[in-house]
Amino acid sequence: MNQLDRLYQLERLLLSRRSLSRDALIGELEISRATLKRYLELLRERMNVPVVYDRYANTYSINAENDKIRPGSQREELPGVWFSQQEIVALLTMYRLIAGLDSAGMLQRHLQPILERLSAMLGSNQMPAQELQRRVRIVGAARREVPSRFFELVGLALTQRRRLRITYFARSRNEESLRDLSPQRLVHHRTTWYLDAWCHTSKELKRFALDSVRAANLLDVPAREIALATVEKTMDEGYGIYAGTKLRWAILVFTPHSAIWVAAETWHPQQKSRTLPDGSLELTVPYTHDAELLMDIQRHGPDVRLVAPQYLRRQLLVALAQTIGQYAEGKSST
Repeated sequence: MNQLDRLYQLERLLLSRRSLSRDALIGELEISRATLKRYLELLRERMNVPVVYDRYANTYSINAENDKIRPGSQREELPGVWFSQQEIVALLTMYRLIAGLDSAGMLQRHLQPILERLSAMLGSNQMPAQELQRRVRIVGAARREVPSRFFELVGLALTQRRRLRITYFARSRNEESLRDLSPQRLVHHRTTWYLDAWCHTSKELKRFALDSVRAANLLDVPAREIALATVEKTMDEGYGIYAGTKLRWAILVFTPHSAIWVAAETWHPQQKSRTLPDGSLELTVPYTHDAELLMDIQRHGPDVRLVAPQYLRRQLLVALAQTIGQYAEGKSST
């Protein structure tokens, strides 16, 4: 059992039995008197656990009530939230993943106190948290930044169940509009954050890219509640981030070479796949919007063939012809 586990066990003993004598603690933990003294000091100084000694009863206990109201206390929760070394490593890795999604630092600054506590829990004889995080690298391309003030405002509206009024820029129409929203869910997809919300302007559930928000205000009006099951059914049925009302199915066939990679991918939770006799892979995916699916099909180039539906094949052929046209003889180059 490592030091962290011993400290965890010591705190649990003190919490579960109110108070224990020095000899009882030594016996339960099977450690020496000097080691117990060192562990008690670690609890007090590094972990801010309010361990107190009653010299009249000759016992140790945790004064949780006093810790809650102690001026300047760094603990904002009762003792008892502990993690094993493996769990700490997992949490630090998760912090790194969040940092990879959050290049603007809007989440990291709120999580910094947690990072500091986790670093302290690792102890001086373990790899420092900062060094551990350097060994996990998240690479993001074409990331679309979200201003922190808008992200935090949306998060506040979501948790407090209040409405938002936003000025939203629709890239497809190159225009701005004023909308009142009841936030339902935050979604991170590929390169940016989105908000699933009931739009009181259009009277429907819609998905808004947060990097397209130009202004936002929190309204003192309760948000309209939509069951999460309804949000999921409406917004998640089709492939990718775009939501729609009519569900369609696309059939794609990947070459044997590409099938090795695609077989390990999840394009959609409801996808269906089967391996064909020649080793190619047939993938059937549901979708409600053409754009993102067509972009991902083109990403695989000659290693994929769109079998159905026919109207989507025609769109793909037009897009491919336009792409080829960009390289036609006579086109100027830069």
